[in-house]
Amino acid sequence: MTDPTDVPHPDLAAVPGPRPDGRRTRLRRAWAETWRLGLALLFSLTATGFVLVEIDEGRMAMTGGQLALDIALGVLCFGAVLLRHRFPTTVALVVSAAGAVSAFAVGPITLAIVSLATHRRWWRILAVAAVFTVAGWTYGQLYPTTDPAPVTETLLGVAFFALLVWIGAYIGLRREHIASLYERIATAEREQAGRVAQARANERARIAREMHDVLAHRMSLVAMHAGALAYRTDLPPAQVAETAALVRDSAHEALGELREVLGVLRGLDGPTAGGTTDDPRPERPQPTLADLDELVAATTAAGTPVRVTDRVPGVEALPVAISRSAYRIVQEALTNVRKHAPGVTASVVLRGAPGQGLWITVSNATPAREPADDTTRPPSSGLGLLGLMERAELGGGTLTARDADGRFVVQAWLPWTA
Repeated sequence: MTDPTDVPHPDLAAVPGPRPDGRRTRLRRAWAETWRLGLALLFSLTATGFVLVEIDEGRMAMTGGQLALDIALGVLCFGAVLLRHRFPTTVALVVSAAGAVSAFAVGPITLAIVSLATHRRWWRILAVAAVFTVAGWTYGQLYPTTDPAPVTETLLGVAFFALLVWIGAYIGLRREHIASLYERIATAEREQAGRVAQARANERARIAREMHDVLAHRMSLVAMHAGALAYRTDLPPAQVAETAALVRDSAHEALGELREVLGVLRGLDGPTAGGTTDDPRPERPQPTLADLDELVAATTAAGTPVRVTDRVPGVEALPVAISRSAYRIVQEALTNVRKHAPGVTASVVLRGAPGQGLWITVSNATPAREPADDTTRPPSSGLGLLGLMERAELGGGTLTARDADGRFVVQAWLPWTA
């Protein structure tokens, strides 16, 4: 039956954190228990040796049967002290009470008191102290000696008990300190895992925004050219072939972009089935404002004329991240123009300087009415402007979109440090 006043013995095996394998742990526990029992046996043999010396010199009266009872009870105490981890209070009370008639029980008493003191439950320690003191006084009454006096024996017993409690409390504090270190390690590992997961989620979100910007541009081209082929049956064969080639090229580019994004997403999840995430092919660099001419040419060929006013001295001097974000903002804004105002001329104005920032303005005349929904018009996700705002804010800038004097204006500012 479990003692309700007992508490489990603190064991480092229950502490989270890195630990050795099971076999090494079992060997370590066995060795720890062995040397403790060996030390307790040394104490018992020493105490019994003093008793035998006093009996031999005639300073203590003890029969052979009493000595046999002393040793037998002490051996039983050694068996009881093996349960001190599960029942520390009960075992300490029992072996301390056995000290009233057994000097050989000194070793188990020492071990049980130290083990109990590691928990630092002081009222239990005081209860064991009372039993220990009464047992020592009883032993002195049963087997009186001429020297030292009973009072002196009692004071020595109290001092010995206090020393054992101090040792046990120190061991308990040290165990708690080690447990707190393991807990800190485990907490740090959990926090690190959380940071990695958050970084992975942020990277996925960034890639999702990137995929929206890229694929919306590519697929809008595919949809517009394919729609033109479906409804313009009067086109000459040469123009049909040219438009079909544009559809094919745009589709291939969209698939390539999608393949790259999926490859990055697989890389975020760890090694592939082959055991590696390394790709021998070099990654294609992300477009920047240096590629703006190609974007303008593709947009114009798709039926949306673009007029560019570049007042930026040296686009190459822009930081790569800012230049890339600026390109994506212009790309998405032109995609929106094609969707909502097909055939309307778009205006792109770039201005700024190092230390002042980069201003991007994309505007177009607002059509009298939205174009009718048909198969030539690519579907709208409704997330384009939201994605642009998020991209600008992540770069430390701002972005606004509004109707002003019959024109729809997207204006962004991105930081450009000197």
